Amino acid sequence: AGAAAGKKIGCVGILGSSGAVGKEMLKCLEERGFPAERVRLFANRSVGNVVKSSVFGDITMEKFTVEAAQECEVVLMAVSGGFSTEWAPKISGGPKNTAVIDNSSAWRLDKNVPLVIPEINGGKNSEAPLIANPNCTTAIGAMVLWPLHQKYKLKKVIMSTYQAASGAGAAGMAELEDGLAAWVKEGKVPPPKAFAHQLPFNVIPQIDAFQKNGYTKEEMKVTWELQKIFGLPDSVKVSCTAVRVPTLRAHSESIVIETELPVDPDEAREVLRKAPGVKVVDDPASLKYPLPLNATGEHDVEVGRIRRSLIYGDHGLEFFLSGDQLLRGAALNAV
Repeated sequence: AGAAAGKKIGCVGILGSSGAVGKEMLKCLEERGFPAERVRLFANRSVGNVVKSSVFGDITMEKFTVEAAQECEVVLMAVSGGFSTEWAPKISGGPKNTAVIDNSSAWRLDKNVPLVIPEINGGKNSEAPLIANPNCTTAIGAMVLWPLHQKYKLKKVIMSTYQAASGAGAAGMAELEDGLAAWVKEGKVPPPKAFAHQLPFNVIPQIDAFQKNGYTKEEMKVTWELQKIFGLPDSVKVSCTAVRVPTLRAHSESIVIETELPVDPDEAREVLRKAPGVKVVDDPASLKYPLPLNATGEHDVEVGRIRRSLIYGDHGLEFFLSGDQLLRGAALNAV
């Protein structure tokens, strides 16, 4: 709340600061000029390591305790759902009225915890004592779907994802890189550890555990979370097929929508050009469209291949988007 009001915050803590998302959280604080006097990094496996920050100076990683975390006004959590379930409520509040922003799945569907994308439903929700960050796939897609929903009213959403190794964290990215290096050197890829199957030269149509309805939990997260963030009625149907692909970073999504109101592709492009956090890259004649390589390290979600749907006609649109999973899909949204 203090940051929203332009006030200086004494301390921001990052819990899980040695992981891929935790590192990006610190980078976002630096690059966006977040009004904090100090940043504290908590990572039990890296206690004593020193991180050099261009803005906050040398930061020594600390062992996590509730007491230490509550010395910060804001704590960003990049930890497992189980850890967050146990510790987030204990950190929230205290002598400095610490606000917790959690990146795990622990609190996303809790009716008492706001699930927030600042550009969509920030405001008062951003002042809650405990805030949930949406799943990375949801966050990236929502940036494009929301302005279209406001203008044309969504009726159906059919999403297919192309999710990078970064979705499995630093271990996932390392497995992809190491697997490719081993193939070049030895002609074969080592057995997988972070993924269910070999990722180099392959795609894996499973992310997270399968549910009773045949969808995976990752796919259902998109349905559940879009319903909560957008306030969608049960009549609006959302379906997703999530696939892991051998790209290093930045997820992509192919989305088909049916709308209540007629939608014109040219008008939709203009709507998206005015939307915060969205960059229209849509010039097929010049071979310009969203690419995960181009979206890597960028704050905006790229969207292109915008066209009228052959299935839904004047009430349908199809498009392709790419967004940095570690930034827009996690760290940037939290910050």
